[in-house]
Amino acid sequence: MEVATTIKSQILALVEKYAAEKYAPQPFVPGESVVPPSGKVIGKEELINMVEASLDGWLTTGRFNAAFEQKLAQFLGVKFALSVNSGSSANLVAFSTLTSPKLGDRAIQKGDEVISVAAGFPTTVNPAVQFGAVPVFVDVDLATHNINADLIEAAISPKTKAIMLAHTLGNPFNLDKVTEICKKYNLWLVEDTCDALGATYNGQKVGTFGDIGTLSFYPAHHITMGEGGAVFTNNAELKVIAESFRDWGRDCYCAPGKDNTCGCRFSQQHGDLPFGYDHKYVYSHAGYNLKITDMQAACGLAQLDKLEGFIQKRRENFSYLQNRLASLSDFIHLPEPTPNSEPSWFGFPITLKDGCGAERVQLTQYLDQHKVGTRLLFAGNLIRQPYFKSIPHRVVGSLENTDKTMRDTFWIGLYPALGEEHFEFVADKLEEFFGLNF
Repeated sequence: MEVATTIKSQILALVEKYAAEKYAPQPFVPGESVVPPSGKVIGKEELINMVEASLDGWLTTGRFNAAFEQKLAQFLGVKFALSVNSGSSANLVAFSTLTSPKLGDRAIQKGDEVISVAAGFPTTVNPAVQFGAVPVFVDVDLATHNINADLIEAAISPKTKAIMLAHTLGNPFNLDKVTEICKKYNLWLVEDTCDALGATYNGQKVGTFGDIGTLSFYPAHHITMGEGGAVFTNNAELKVIAESFRDWGRDCYCAPGKDNTCGCRFSQQHGDLPFGYDHKYVYSHAGYNLKITDMQAACGLAQLDKLEGFIQKRRENFSYLQNRLASLSDFIHLPEPTPNSEPSWFGFPITLKDGCGAERVQLTQYLDQHKVGTRLLFAGNLIRQPYFKSIPHRVVGSLENTDKTMRDTFWIGLYPALGEEHFEFVADKLEEFFGLNF
């Protein structure tokens, strides 16, 4: 055992040396270096954790994940956080949780309606579609790219059971208005916080206002573990149901490798099963297997120690670019933080003004030629996507701003490895495109 411990120490020391070499900062050469729209920032801490997890030989969810879930819950200020294998899976688990028969009359049924926006990422809405619920879309506000909360009540019908919305690009939606409506009409609220980890509204972390929040840990996001996500809540009943859907739909809540946590594994009656049927093999939901490995959790655990710094750097990058692009106010709409919020910016959205003299594709191609990466605001208008043509849905009012987002909006990355020299170059190229810089 002493030999193994010594070898392990030597391995981890070599990993630290490797990380210092592999991830050393590279100089930025304007016009030659890429300005990417997103990226991961990892170093020795993540690699050491991942190697240590692999040396444990446990491989599936284990001690690193237990520590990660606890630390994430502490950061968010919630009672429960469950890791899953992606942000899309997080939304799937969150929505599926609200369909559980254990919720009685409040359970979402096939044909029930879920209010959302069409300007966003498909997997905010897809779980409702896949279940057989009907998405109901209202328009967004161009300044924040979030739902126009004044339009929600007109979309409510006797079939409405939930509101499921993302905080677009890290900018919180109007939580005062949305939570007021949910309370008034007894609606579930799922906050897709995949792009907004650490954002606050009235000083409170977003994702904690509704019934369930979700996160993504894909490399583009605020922290990463390669692939991964999380579901979090303060509701103990919803936590147990979410855990069931994540873990095959089983009724047992023992952690991997643990047995008989409840003390009555062989002494219960479950439905029509024989009395004493092993609780580990009783299934209360049609669930999935969406857990992460301990190596993923090990990476995420190290990332959590850096999260506050990552968020601060994203905010600094946003402020610099916001100020720097004021010269282009005749040509583009600049983003506005939602009142009473402190965003945790995922990206910097830019929308071309009508009559600006250019089309978005011309601008994004120009930036691409100069190695400045851009991304569209995800699906643009979801109902115009090929796969959505045959999907039952409702639209309430006009989706005018959603369509404008689809035509004229893109975003630039703000991830923490970028800084003023990158954004000065980006601003120069934007001014050059619009004829303000020769």
